[in-house]
Amino acid sequence: MEIFSPTFARLEQGLDYASLKQKVIANNIANADTPNYKAKEVRFKTELDQAMSSFEAYRTNPKHFAFASKNTGNFLVTTRSDMVYNHNGNSVDVDREMSELAENQIYYNALIERLNGKFNSLKTVIKGGK
Repeated sequence: MEIFSPTFARLEQGLDYASLKQKVIANNIANADTPNYKAKEVRFKTELDQAMSSFEAYRTNPKHFAFASKNTGNFLVTTRSDMVYNHNGNSVDVDREMSELAENQIYYNALIERLNGKFNSLKTVIKGGK
């Protein structure tokens, strides 16, 4: 028996992704002046494509399309080596990193708000709607 809906697991995975991305961005910013350091990034699209390729749904009619679901929690951290921004071989663009940091913070806050909403709903149900 499952106590919580699968939404909690998906929100947890989203928070794991945001946390990893925060660490990678912070690492990039910390190494902005390190010679020959190549900026890293977290790849989510690869994981999303992989998860969507095996998505499973309940079919109420045999004529419905069949597709499967896969629980994925591993995110790929890759090195960006396509550009060099500094004369010392460093590929960290601080402006880009700060922009991604802000975007990631908004994403993280949205997930937290959704998770709080789910917990508040559970609390309301436990209290009997009072």
